[in-house]
Order: sequence, then structure tokens, then C-alpha cells
Amino acid sequence: MISAKISDDLNKLLSGKNVKVQLSVPQLVEKAISRGEAQLTSDGAVTAQTGKYTGRSPKDKYIVEEASSKDKIDWGNVNRPISSEIFDSLYNKVITHLRTKDELFVFKGFAGADPASRLSIQVVNEFAWHNLFVHNLFIRPTEEELVQHESQFTIVSAPSFKADPVVDGTNSETFIIVSMEKRIVLIGGTEYAGEMKKSIFSIMNYLLPENGIMPMHCSANVGEDGDVALFFGLSGTGKTTLSADANRKLIGDDEHGWSDTGVFNIEGGCYAKCINLSQEKEPEIFGAIRFGSVLENVVVDPETRIPDYDDGSLTENTRAAYPIQAIDNIVDPSVAGHPKTIVFLTADAFGVLPPISKLTKEQAMYHFLSGFTSKLAGTERGITSPEATFSTCFGSPFLPLPATVYAEMLGKKIDEHDAQVFLVNTGWTGGVYGVGKRMDLKYTRTMVQAALAGELNNIETETNGVFGLEMPTFIEGVPTEVLNPRNAWADGEAYDVKANELANMFHENFKKFGMVSEEITLKGGPIA
Repeated sequence: MISAKISDDLNKLLSGKNVKVQLSVPQLVEKAISRGEAQLTSDGAVTAQTGKYTGRSPKDKYIVEEASSKDKIDWGNVNRPISSEIFDSLYNKVITHLRTKDELFVFKGFAGADPASRLSIQVVNEFAWHNLFVHNLFIRPTEEELVQHESQFTIVSAPSFKADPVVDGTNSETFIIVSMEKRIVLIGGTEYAGEMKKSIFSIMNYLLPENGIMPMHCSANVGEDGDVALFFGLSGTGKTTLSADANRKLIGDDEHGWSDTGVFNIEGGCYAKCINLSQEKEPEIFGAIRFGSVLENVVVDPETRIPDYDDGSLTENTRAAYPIQAIDNIVDPSVAGHPKTIVFLTADAFGVLPPISKLTKEQAMYHFLSGFTSKLAGTERGITSPEATFSTCFGSPFLPLPATVYAEMLGKKIDEHDAQVFLVNTGWTGGVYGVGKRMDLKYTRTMVQAALAGELNNIETETNGVFGLEMPTFIEGVPTEVLNPRNAWADGEAYDVKANELANMFHENFKKFGMVSEEITLKGGPIA
């Protein structure tokens, strides 16, 4: 529960005449522009720059060590503990800082499209464009819901307040601190808007399993026959791109829950990467960028105000934030049935994993726990080129609980609903990063569409000699030499060396899962 002092301080802050609650999109656009925070682009969106922080700051993210939650949290490099004393001190400084501002902006809404499990939230912003961002990304209440709204969690965001690590006990000037007990997210020292979105996702990853609901870092869509598909993967692996399919209705592009009744979107909008965005390759995302949308770190021509999506001079992690209703082909409300197909997306910078392979139950559990991919340029501070990494459950930065909690829930769901699972490499082919090339999106789309249509369930396959993965030998519309990654390399022996190098990394990484059954360890991973 929020302490009386915390609650009083917050209420006093929000009762000021400078506080603007639930402004409309046009009002927020006007505020962002008039305050010099953003510019209007030729397509009607606003564009803002986030300064030196153009991605998440994982080393500056903390969870308060509190009696009610400390025994549940999987403490470590991801979930870093911080004391209540440090939190309280920073909270008081941030509140004092925000009291000096001419204007503050408050959004009230929800996380979770299923009314049975949604979380009521409010967001207090120093910047108008940040408030427009959360208006786009979270679920907007109806007038009736707004009247009855009682916030269960509050984000207090003060980008211009910078911590002093020596005095405040932080790693740097930046901090993202979650107090599960006080129901507060405190953010300072960074203008990157994605911290707000991901903080609420981390909270949902903590709360939903208590109710038997599996939280998932995935996109989701549904076909005409009601067949639901999930796309797991880290930022930049293709979740948003591949789930935005003209022939299927979008449920959501990044965060979902899977309950006893089916899948629901946690968010009310999309946060799409837009580096090299084009109308030809990604028409749904391109068309969603319109009045009310927010472009983040996208370079714009100073005269014509036309966005240059190919310009990554500020960051490769350029973003577009828009409400899900900006996509024409959606499910509204964002709920659907149980998944028929599950796709694990990885951007393999080694260039050795097959572009698509069908997984056994054991392989699905192994690769879900492994979460292999490459961190892509700009998604985190310090990442300037693809870097091989293992992100447990394809979302370890956002998982407060032990990984096995989420993995066991997935295994149970796969069994209950007989879901087919595929591993799809959207990364490199024909060689490592710098030698090979990125997988052609049109081929990836063709392979994924074949999987969703059930065309890959009973076809001829060959086994990858290093990873033990079953690779289709033929998919209409895809060159056969692409399907087997070894054949795509000019030097097959060089492929073997690099593939075995990655296999050893898999084996080494999996040693940390000591509680996992031997069946998954032996049957799920690389055979080399």
C-alpha cells in the first residue's frame, strides 16, 4: 500500500493549478510544440529528440527491496535491489523538483485489455510529448471509466531531474525505480519515453502470474478463422513488422497476457522501430504515422518537415508511437482466443540458425528459456552494432520473477492448446554480421505465412547437424538454398566452425537453469 506521506505528497502535487489532467490529443500536440519540446512533421505527427539517451538504461533500473516482495524477486544484474531509504529520498527530491514546473501533465488509463485483469494506472509527466506518448501506448478510458478511475500504480517521470550518484546511491544521473509496495515508478535523468512503457510491463510481469495469467513479450494477431498467432522476440527482431499483416487482424505488437480464456493485449498502442521504414515494405506501420502519433529521434527536413526514416544519425533506435486504432486491421477490443501457432524470433548475428524450423516441445522450452538473439544498435545505451546475447524468455529485462515461472506456464499452455512452435531467424544469412546479409523480409514473411496457414506441419524436413532443428526442404516462394543456412555460406566448413561456436554458447548459457528437467536439457538444445 502507498504510505500516507507518499500519498499526501502526490495528492498535493496533483492538486496544483499547473496540473493538466487528461488533455486531448490536439491539446497535447499544441503544448508539445508551443513548449519547444517537439516539431510537427509533414504527415501530422510530432517528432521529439531524447538527447543522449536514445534507448533503455538497464543498468539504471532498480526494484525497491521491500518485505512484501523481496522473496519473490529474482535478484541479480537485471533486477537490481535498492533500499527504501534511497527511494524515499529521491521521491521527495523529484516531487520538490516537479513543484517548480509551470505545467505538469497527467494521464489516467489502464494496462490490460481484459477487464478481469487490467491494471489502473496514472502517469505524471514533466513533458507534454511524454504525456502524448503514454496516451498512445496505454489503454484510454471511456468517460464513464475515467469518472470511476482509481489508480493502482503511478509513474512519476521527471526527465530534467538528474541524480547525483555519490549522494543519491544510483549508478548514474539516470534512474528507473519500481516500488511494488508503494505502487510507484520513479523515473529521472532520461528523456527516452520507452522507460515508462517497459516499467508497466515489468509490473504486469510481476502481478499477472499471481492470477495464473502468463505475461508475454510478444506480438499477436488473428486470422479470419480465429486462429491466433504469437510472435516472441526482443526489440528489432520483427515482432511489430511481422504481426502487422494485411491478411490478419492485429491484437497487439509487443506485450500480451495469456489467461484461461485466451490472449489479450496489455497495451493500447504500438511502439514501432522505424529505421529504414518505407511504405512499400511496411505499409501498415507507415500509414499509422499521422496526426497524434509521436516520432522519437527521427531526423526531419528543417524546411519541408518530411521525416527521413533512413537517417540513423541520432540513433538506429528511431521509433513511432501510435494508438492501435491507427492500424486499420485490428481486433477491438484487443482480446482473442488461444494461440494455434507460436513463433520465436531471433536476429542471429552469427548467420548460422535456419530461417525457419519447427520445434518439438522440448526444443520450444529450451529456446524459450535461452532467448537467443542479437541486441541491435541503439536499443540500449552502448550498443552500436549487433551483439550476441541470451535474453531469457525473450524478455529478461522485464521479468521480475524467476525464469522458470514463465517457462512452466508456457509449457502448460502449449500442452493444453496443442500449439505449434517455430523458430524464425530474422538476422543474418550467408555469413556473420559484416560478411553475410540480413534475411530478406519478403522471404521471412512468406515462411511465417506458410507456418500460420499450417502448411509446414506435415512437410519434408532435414535436420540441422549442429542444432538438431528440423528445417523445411521446400517452401513455395523461398529459394531452397536459403532454407538450409549452411548452403547459404560460400564456405561450408566456415559455417560449421561458427555454428559450433554458437552451440557452445547455448550450452554454456543453459547451465544457469539448474532446476530445468534433464529431458529439456538433453532433447531441446544443440546436438553438437
